[in-house]
Amino acid sequence: MTVRMKDIAKDLGLSVVTISKVLRNHPDIAEETRERVLRRVKELDYQPNLMARSLVTGRSYLIGLVVPSLLHSFFAEVAVALSAEVGKRGYSLLLASSDEEPETEAREIQQMIARHLDALVIATCADETTMIERLERNGSAYVLIDRAVHGVAGSFVGTDDYAAGRIATEHLIAQGCRRIAHIRGPQVGTAEERLRGYRDALQEHGLDFRSEWVAATERVDSDATLQGANATRRLLAVNLCPDGLFAFNDPLAIGAIQAILEAGLRIPQDVAVIGCGNLHFDELLRVPLSSIDQHSAEIGRRTAEIVLERIEARVKPEPKKVILEPTLIARASSLRR
Repeated sequence: MTVRMKDIAKDLGLSVVTISKVLRNHPDIAEETRERVLRRVKELDYQPNLMARSLVTGRSYLIGLVVPSLLHSFFAEVAVALSAEVGKRGYSLLLASSDEEPETEAREIQQMIARHLDALVIATCADETTMIERLERNGSAYVLIDRAVHGVAGSFVGTDDYAAGRIATEHLIAQGCRRIAHIRGPQVGTAEERLRGYRDALQEHGLDFRSEWVAATERVDSDATLQGANATRRLLAVNLCPDGLFAFNDPLAIGAIQAILEAGLRIPQDVAVIGCGNLHFDELLRVPLSSIDQHSAEIGRRTAEIVLERIEARVKPEPKKVILEPTLIARASSLRR
C-alpha cells in the first residue's frame, strides 16, 4: 500500500500540517518532533506525491538555473551551492545551458516558464533585455547572477567586476609588469566593467593602454581554453610583446598559459598571468594560476536566500542587489617578487 502523509500523521499523533512542515524543513518545528517524523518517514520509505503537493500549494517546488556553460567550473560551483540551499526547503534545481547563444537561452527560459517553475536564476549571455522584460511583465520570480543587465531593476547577485579588473591589473603592476594585455569577455556588463577596471589601473599608474593589447574572443565559457590560447598567440605576435596578461576568466587564462609555454616563454618571468574566478583546480595546474576569487559558493547561497524569499513572500519584496567584493589569490603564474 502507498503510504500517505496523513497515515504518518495518524501513526505519530500529529497533524498533517506538522508532517508537511517537517518534510519542507520548516524552522518552527521542535527538534524532537522533527526527528520522530524523519525517523518514521525513513522506516516507511515514504515518498511525497509532488503532483498532489503542487495542486494544493500552487507551487512546483522547482527552480530553474540557466547559465552560459555547465562545463565552466564557476557556474558548476554556483549551482552546487544554490542546489544545497534550496534543497533544505524542499525545492529542486533544474539546470540548462545556453552554450553562450542568446537564442538558446531564450528558448530554455521559455520552456521553463511553460513548466510553471517557481523561479528562475539566470546568468545571461544576451546583451539585450527582451526576455528579462518579458519576465517582469509576467510577474515571474527571477534573479540574475554574475552578469547584470543594464536597465533591469530586478534582483542581482554577483561580484564587483570593476574592482576585479583593478585588483588583477594592479597585482601585475606590483610584480613589475609594464606592458599588460587583457583577454576581454563578451559585450556584457561583466566584461565591460573588468575592462574598465583594467584601463583605469593602467592610467593611474602611468602605463600605456594599447588597443592591440586587448584581445576579444568568440566564447569565454564554452571552448574557452582554446579561445584563450588563440587570443594569446595574437597578443604575442604584436610588435611590443606583453609582459603581463589579465584574462576575463580562468579558462581563458589556462589557454593563455598553454600558448605562452608553447612559444618557449617562461611564466611568470617573461609573461605573468592572472585570471578571474579562482576555480578549485587552479592551484593544481602545471603553473598554479593566480586569480581573482569571485566567491562562487557565496553567490549560490545568497541567490538562494533571495529566490526563496521571493517565492514564499505573500507580498512581492523589493528587488535586492548583492555585490560581493573580489579578493586576490596570488600563485606561481604571476608571482615574480
